[in-house]
Amino acid sequence: MYEQGQGVTQSYQEAFKWFRLAADQGYASAQNNIGVMYLNGYGVTQNHQEAVKWYKLAAAQGVAEAQYNIGVMYQNGEGVTQDFARAHMWYNLASSAGDADGAKNRDIIAKIMTPQQIEKAQDMARECQERNFKGC
Repeated sequence: MYEQGQGVTQSYQEAFKWFRLAADQGYASAQNNIGVMYLNGYGVTQNHQEAVKWYKLAAAQGVAEAQYNIGVMYQNGEGVTQDFARAHMWYNLASSAGDADGAKNRDIIAKIMTPQQIEKAQDMARECQERNFKGC
């Protein structure tokens, strides 16, 4: 409500406070929202590494949007070293979780990758799922 200003005065700082309380309790959607806030500097100082950290927590719980967001971070080299294979991996995982944009971006990035890089990305996606997203 605070993020959107619905029924209350819009305040990113107040929204961040409430998202953080929920995120600290393991609420995956709130973890993804914290990542968005760090990415864009909404209510907090912009910090791409923090964004990736929170996206990964949500992604490990199966949030397709967070998986997609990590793909974008790897594709653009924001908060992480640019890595098209990892971007492809995360887009593929997001697509498997039902995110249509994940499939679209996976196919776009695949056009600039070698067949070996694509195979590596697919192997990483399988291994990530097998490990329940630990160490991905």
